[in-house]
Amino acid sequence: MDRLDKKILRLLQEDATLAVADIAKRVGLSTTPCWRRIQKLEEEGVIKRRVAILDPAKVNARVTVFVSIRVASHSAEWLRRFSEVVGEFPEVVEFYRMSGDVDYLLRVVVPDIAAYDAVYQRLIQKIDIRDVSSSFAMEQIKYTTQMPLDYLVLDKDSRES
Repeated sequence: MDRLDKKILRLLQEDATLAVADIAKRVGLSTTPCWRRIQKLEEEGVIKRRVAILDPAKVNARVTVFVSIRVASHSAEWLRRFSEVVGEFPEVVEFYRMSGDVDYLLRVVVPDIAAYDAVYQRLIQKIDIRDVSSSFAMEQIKYTTQMPLDYLVLDKDSRES
């Protein structure tokens, strides 16, 4: 990974629809070497996938709910089953195993509180949960899918140039 890869990643995070020729021009490469670098970043899993980011209001998913879950069982089998169950819910857009007081944290997007209640009811019917606490986001202050690249470890040769 070098400074050119970093520039390519920054551009792709801003707009994954940029033509390779445009990216190449902006980073100072010709098209073919730039394309090879992008392919290598994809093959190495640095670029996991390219997606369209939708406006939640325009797809009727304007309510964001953070769901804190505590469980009684911490077995591998229970986690496998819980992961399967959560995977069945398209409304769950993020799912984390946590440290601290909360065992799991979900980010759920729905049209309204009634829709969230339906998700909640379906969830507790499918799996045993000790405690659920839901917090509704009142306002989204910052949202990005861009990873910070300042911490990227560059090859030694790249840092010297």
